[in-house]
Amino acid sequence: MKGESRIIQLPKISDPRGNLSVIEGGKHIPFEIKRIYYLYDVPAEAERGGHGHRHLQQLIIPLSGAFEIMLDDGLHQRAFCLKRPWEGLYIPPMMWRDIKNFSSGSVCLVLASECYDEKDYFRDYNDFLNAACGK
Repeated sequence: MKGESRIIQLPKISDPRGNLSVIEGGKHIPFEIKRIYYLYDVPAEAERGGHGHRHLQQLIIPLSGAFEIMLDDGLHQRAFCLKRPWEGLYIPPMMWRDIKNFSSGSVCLVLASECYDEKDYFRDYNDFLNAACGK
């Protein structure tokens, strides 16, 4: 698979009072954080994502519950099940993503390398494939 999609283990500090994880942009993840958003109250049958990015990098973290992410670089597909809040999925640019199978009470946190820019999106899968495969 092109790019370097991978699970990143975040620091986990255990204490009898509970656990704490920390994320520092450029230290624990390979980009500075410019945007943060989260998904919640997503119905189990709903799908999110359904797009790709030209330049944006993301780290997706399951703060609560679980969900699946399917990544596609135009040549290969790979599925990830996220369910541990101390693990995040790093998604580099030029990767199509679909997010589905949200468990009840799931909260999906997304850290992004750029502010929102509609021009960075691929909304059509065939346009993404043409760009990803150099057509």
